[in-house]
Amino acid sequence: MRLKTLLTLAALVAVLPLAAEEKGSDTKGKFYFKKNCKSCHTKGGAAADLTPLSKTQAQWKKYFEGGKHGKGGDAIAPKLGTPAQVLDIKTFLINHASDSPQPETCGG
Repeated sequence: MRLKTLLTLAALVAVLPLAAEEKGSDTKGKFYFKKNCKSCHTKGGAAADLTPLSKTQAQWKKYFEGGKHGKGGDAIAPKLGTPAQVLDIKTFLINHASDSPQPETCGG
């Protein structure tokens, strides 16, 4: 019985870091990226052209961990939407980054 308890605890400890990372909606993230980001981040726009393919998964994670948007250093959440929308955008960008299993643009 003690061995079974130890194995169960070991399994939980191994899974906890995976559960700690929040996941948003990939589908909603694509919508919010197009709605909140593409108006500036497109060819001829106010900022550099940007798609999920612009960065690797690690680069997107680092960007969101930094919590700052652009060179001005504004906080990400008000610039890109609500915290829930930002989480969705983050999920979309990471899921479709250049080194992801499903790289893609945002479809125009």
